[in-house]
Amino acid sequence: MPRVKGGTVTRKRRKKVIKLAKGYFGSKHTLYKVANQQVMKSLMYAYRDRRQKKRDFRKLWITRINAAARMNGLSYSRLMHGLKLAGIEVNRKMLADLAVSDTAAFAQLAEAAKSKLDA
Repeated sequence: MPRVKGGTVTRKRRKKVIKLAKGYFGSKHTLYKVANQQVMKSLMYAYRDRRQKKRDFRKLWITRINAAARMNGLSYSRLMHGLKLAGIEVNRKMLADLAVSDTAAFAQLAEAAKSKLDA
């Protein structure tokens, strides 16, 4: 009985990895062993950064809200506390968008927060 070499199956598996490595620099897109290492590392980066992206956007929104809040005489934490006391539930993404695109509406929210903090 001849030995099993797995020609077509092996080639198919390797071609799949090489296809994923398309666009990589140097031997990383041509040699299977190097390409496989880089593809595995790239998939790890992709998995990690899908979670990192959520943190990065939240940081960006908070920075924008803080800048707009300070223009209205409040700190970020006092603004958020005031909004909670006022019963205004607006998420950070929407607040940041208001801070950038509609400063008048943001100023109204800041005033509502201020009035609840003073009371």
